[in-house]
Amino acid sequence: MGNSQNTEMKEWIQAIIIAIILALLIRNFVVEIFQVEGESMFSTLHDGDRLAVNKFIYRIRPPKKGEIIVFRYPSNPKLDYIKRVIAVGGDIVEIRDGKVFINEEEIEEDYIFGDTYGSFGPEKVPENHFFVLGDNRNNSRDSRFPSVGYIPFKNIKGKAVLIIWPFARLGLIS
Repeated sequence: MGNSQNTEMKEWIQAIIIAIILALLIRNFVVEIFQVEGESMFSTLHDGDRLAVNKFIYRIRPPKKGEIIVFRYPSNPKLDYIKRVIAVGGDIVEIRDGKVFINEEEIEEDYIFGDTYGSFGPEKVPENHFFVLGDNRNNSRDSRFPSVGYIPFKNIKGKAVLIIWPFARLGLIS
């Protein structure tokens, strides 16, 4: 009987080790959970929302305009920020008269409230970089600020795809 208990104990230990390794691989390469802090993405995302972030997608293709991304803050890479991609490398960005223009075309932004204060550009987004803004424009530290600036592709962690908490807000992120 002692031998079967040892065998069962070894099987449990192996299963636990395999589960830990799989969890680490999934977290590092496939999906990670992030918590929203602050109101810069309101009303799309709320302070305290927990999100599933797809870390694999940008190994296949670069971020697209309109996607919400999590990235390492350029001035302090220990911090993660979450913002919406507004322009990609090669685009000319300008903010004037409360509106955002990409390549001289006003973009439709039904996810923000009111006009965007201030002005920016026109400036060309460098290749392999992204111009990001918070949905709560007038309460967001984003690419308009020198401490954030254009986000290099290497700083991007993934695409926010799903609100997983609180359950009342469970759903895909548009």
